[in-house]
Amino acid sequence: MKIIVPMAGRGSRLRPHTLTVPKPLVPIAGKPIVQRLVEDITRVCGQKVDEIAFVIGDFGAVVKAELLEIAKNLNAKGSIYHQDEALGTAHAILCAKEALEGPVVVAFADTLFRADFTLDTEKDGIIWVQKVEDPRAYGVVKMNENNVITDFIEKPQEFVSDLAIIGIYFFKDGLKLCGELQYLIDNNIKEKGEFQLTNALENMKQKGAEFYPGKVDEWLDCGNPVAAVHANKRVLEYTANDESRKALKIENAQILEPCFIGANVQLKNCTIGPFVSIGNDTCITNSTIKNTIIQNNTTIVDADLEDSMIGNHVEYKGGKKRISIGDYSKIG
Repeated sequence: MKIIVPMAGRGSRLRPHTLTVPKPLVPIAGKPIVQRLVEDITRVCGQKVDEIAFVIGDFGAVVKAELLEIAKNLNAKGSIYHQDEALGTAHAILCAKEALEGPVVVAFADTLFRADFTLDTEKDGIIWVQKVEDPRAYGVVKMNENNVITDFIEKPQEFVSDLAIIGIYFFKDGLKLCGELQYLIDNNIKEKGEFQLTNALENMKQKGAEFYPGKVDEWLDCGNPVAAVHANKRVLEYTANDESRKALKIENAQILEPCFIGANVQLKNCTIGPFVSIGNDTCITNSTIKNTIIQNNTTIVDADLEDSMIGNHVEYKGGKKRISIGDYSKIG
C-alpha cells in the first residue's frame, strides 16, 4: 500500500499562518495536519504502508526533512515530488506518478477525519464523502440503489447531491489511475480551467471500474483559522494526553482539560483551557486562554483570548480579543 499526499497549495485561506509555514505543517493539537492525516490513514488501511509520497511546492530543505521523518516514524519509505504550477488535482497526483502502482490511497493534506473502519482493498475504488449543507464548493457524488457511485460532479451550482468528496481516495490499481490522469494531460482536458481528478474517475467508471462511497464519523476542514481552531478543539476532545508537557513550569496557574502543552512551556498567573494547544518554549503570563492554538517560542502577557490562533515567535501583550496573528508578529 502507498499513500500519496498532494500538498503543494499556497494555503491562502489560512493566512497569515501559511506565509512562513506550509498549511499541512500547521499544528493541530500539537501535531502537523499532514502527520495526523497519514497516521489516521495508516491506522485504517489494514495493511502495511510501504511508501508515503508527498507532492510539495517550493517548501525548502527543512520541510522536506520533516516530511521524510513523518514517513520514517510510520515505518514507511518517504519520497518527495514537486508540483511547480497549480494545474489541478489530477495534475498534482500525477506529479508522483512513480508511486502510482498497486493499491494507493490519495489524501489531500487540508483535511482531517475521524473514523472507525478497515479499508476494503478488494473494491476497485473508494471515495470518502460527507454530507454538507452547501455542496457548491465541493466535488460531489451520486449513487445508485446498489450504493455504487454513478456520477462525479465538480462544484455543482445547482443541487444534484449533498455528498461532498472530502479529499481521500482508495484505488486498487494505481497504474490504471495513472493512465487516466496522463490521458487528461496529454489531451488538455480541463474543467473550470484545471485538470480535475473527477474527470479521471469518470473515465475509469466508463471503462467498468466500480467506486463505492466511504463514510467517516467526522470530517474536519483545516482550511482557515476558524476551521483550524475548531479542528483543534475536536481533536483534543477525542485524543488522550500524550508525552507532552516535558519541563512544564507552573506558578499559580490552572489547566482546564483537554489541552495540549508542549515542552519547556512556562505558565504564570493564568488559566489555560479548555481546548488550548500550546507549542514548545512558549511563555504565558497573567492571562486567560480558551479554545486557542498557540505555536512555538511565543510570549503572551496580560491577555484574555478565546477562539484565536497565534503563530511562532510572536510577542503579544493585549486585552480581550479574538485574534489571528502570524509568525514573528509583535503586538502591544
